[in-house]
Amino acid sequence: MTKINNIKIAYIGGGSMNWAWSVMGDLALEPQLSGEVRLYDTDHDSAIANEKIANTITPEWKYKACATLESTLTGADFVFVSILPGTFDEMESDVHLPEKYGIFQAVGDTTGPAGVLRSMRTAPMFAEIGLAIKEYCPNAWVINYTNPMAVCTNMMYQVFPQIKAIGCCHEAFHAQELLAKAYEAKHGGEIPRSDVSMNILGVNHFAWVNEASYKNVDLMPLFAELAEKYKDSGFSLHGVTENDPANHFVNMNKVCFDLFLRYGALPVAGDRHLAEFMPPWYLANLETVLEWGFRLTPVSWRKEKRLQLLAKRERLLSGEQKFEPSSSGEEGTALIKALLGLSDMMVSVNMPNRGQMEGIPHGVVIETNAHIGRDSIRPVFAGRLPFAVQMQIAHHAAQQEMLVNACLDFDTDLAFNVFMADNLVNLSLKDGRKLFGEMFENTKAYLQGWQL
Repeated sequence: MTKINNIKIAYIGGGSMNWAWSVMGDLALEPQLSGEVRLYDTDHDSAIANEKIANTITPEWKYKACATLESTLTGADFVFVSILPGTFDEMESDVHLPEKYGIFQAVGDTTGPAGVLRSMRTAPMFAEIGLAIKEYCPNAWVINYTNPMAVCTNMMYQVFPQIKAIGCCHEAFHAQELLAKAYEAKHGGEIPRSDVSMNILGVNHFAWVNEASYKNVDLMPLFAELAEKYKDSGFSLHGVTENDPANHFVNMNKVCFDLFLRYGALPVAGDRHLAEFMPPWYLANLETVLEWGFRLTPVSWRKEKRLQLLAKRERLLSGEQKFEPSSSGEEGTALIKALLGLSDMMVSVNMPNRGQMEGIPHGVVIETNAHIGRDSIRPVFAGRLPFAVQMQIAHHAAQQEMLVNACLDFDTDLAFNVFMADNLVNLSLKDGRKLFGEMFENTKAYLQGWQL
């Protein structure tokens, strides 16, 4: 077994108690890799805490908390980025303040009013990160997990066009699982989702599948049967039903089935994301949300989860609890192995359009499959979607491109135009300006450089 040592990974957002812990576990379980992980976080104490925790897991990896981007990035082979723009207080304003104006959002990290304000906070941070990578590790491969993924990834390319960066999202797993269930409903047995091949194209959290197969079987007709059968009752992948009021991640896939039957292509993401990209067909009010079999995720839940994670961190630091590595199911470690030449893989990634998707301008960050091999990520030609879907994709791609331009110049007027053109914002200009202004004021501590 080939093993590669002395790998240098820079982790921006390394104080995280979510993604960072997942990376720690995945690296600890990978026998072909070892090296150093440098943890950088604007909350340096959190990075120090993760350094102490991670260095108890395995001797194969040395973790070090760094105080500056320079010390974190210099000489890095790989860069992971997973940051929260602001705090959950800012996210609470993003997600819940629009409810006063009749606008409901299920997630609030990519599109909708929340996506615009989150982009305004986050994209300038990614300009700084991109420039730092250009200066200190220009040849590193950069894997971004931060939302809004397309805007953040695009911003790095704007300030450093030669950057080797991708956005990595796990939503494709959801579509693979649904397609596997469609096969099993027809043929019996059980197949792993990883054996399902899909042609993916679109933008992050609003990508679509127009071709899918398992071995020699075309899965799209089988999915049509599944969608027709469960379009009214819904179909849960993991046994979570609409009758579970405590679960904020209920997903009966009714939105997915409706969009598939409407347009003839399979949307990749879960219903919570999909609903936000469309007009308020599925988010008109709370009753409508319940009818479509999904839930809004309140930021209060995220705050409560954070308190639980802080308590767990204290137990890990004190030795009361031991960090037990487990596989996250994410693809970061597999991507590293492939880029080092230990394997190769086909996976959906977010990167600028170089012709892999028709009908979308070059340079716009889109999500399609790519082949990952030794020191290379090559996007696969994906074609185009049915016209009605393509029209929706083009709208959101243009919105995201406008947001990037607004964030480059701190152009508040342009950001407001994007805000008003969003599918969920069905407001007069007067009310739109009022909502935008209130959201801006609530989060202005993290909107340095912007003027209202």
